[in-house]
Amino acid sequence: MSLSRLILRRVALLALVLVAVSLLTFAIVNILPGDVATAILGESATPADLAALRSRMGLDLPLGTRYLTWIGHMLRGDFGTSLAFNLPVAPILLWRLGNSAILAALVLIISVPCALTLGVVAAVYEGSLLDRFLSLAAVFTFALPEFVIGLVLILVFSILYPVLPGSSLMEPGLNPLSQPLALVLPILVLVLHQLAHLSQITRASMINALGSNYVRAARLKGLPPALVVVKHALRNALAPAIAEVGMNFGYVLGGLVVVETLFSYAGVGQLMVMSVENRDVPTLEATVLVIAVAYGVGNLLADIVSLRLNPRLRS
Repeated sequence: MSLSRLILRRVALLALVLVAVSLLTFAIVNILPGDVATAILGESATPADLAALRSRMGLDLPLGTRYLTWIGHMLRGDFGTSLAFNLPVAPILLWRLGNSAILAALVLIISVPCALTLGVVAAVYEGSLLDRFLSLAAVFTFALPEFVIGLVLILVFSILYPVLPGSSLMEPGLNPLSQPLALVLPILVLVLHQLAHLSQITRASMINALGSNYVRAARLKGLPPALVVVKHALRNALAPAIAEVGMNFGYVLGGLVVVETLFSYAGVGQLMVMSVENRDVPTLEATVLVIAVAYGVGNLLADIVSLRLNPRLRS
């Protein structure tokens, strides 16, 4: 099957997934216990005030009509008005999405090359003391929850040895790159977590590739070991690692609820937590849908790169 047809199939599947996510998001938000109008105005609000707010928010309309209205506005770029900030959701979400994208890009730029290198080294020296040490360190680091790693780093580098700020709090509209020291700890937490997982996936793929017939044939031809590893083994072992990078892109971009909340980083993950706490339904629906798009686009890009690197996957 041609590459273009496979990409079209992936795009069509992504569209179906996003429709399903939008339906589930809308349904879950609307079956949450409690009344949104009461949560916003408080228990002391009069029935007339509650009815007026429900009418303004469209809560008195049938669910089907409300979903079609909501998704229609979404497709036009109208994400509604935040109930917590009393501001349009779009600019708030855009700024926080940019902050999360900066954090995600920095994490992937650091973690992906390091993870690939460690995975290749561990596979080449399989069974050695170095391989065992790297595997043990990866398992130990990946087993620790992110908030535990974050708290340890805050304790060491912000309290015991105060060389880095323990919070990434910033003024609204400020570019995170304007205070780089505040990004070090959250980036370090994410890099350690991603490094552990991705390096082990690379190691397993490389071990399989190094034991394959085409690698044995390359060695029998007398090719230099480094050329065999890089050109023949690594190229065919990259597909699982690239797929995981695509998943990690969506996770790092939108799923950083723990890290962004721990370090008070103004990203999409923290915005989603705030919207849940404040029953900010328009913001919650928008953030969940944006995170789903991030995961979908990340996987789509990873699939495209994998298909180009390994034509055998197109069958």
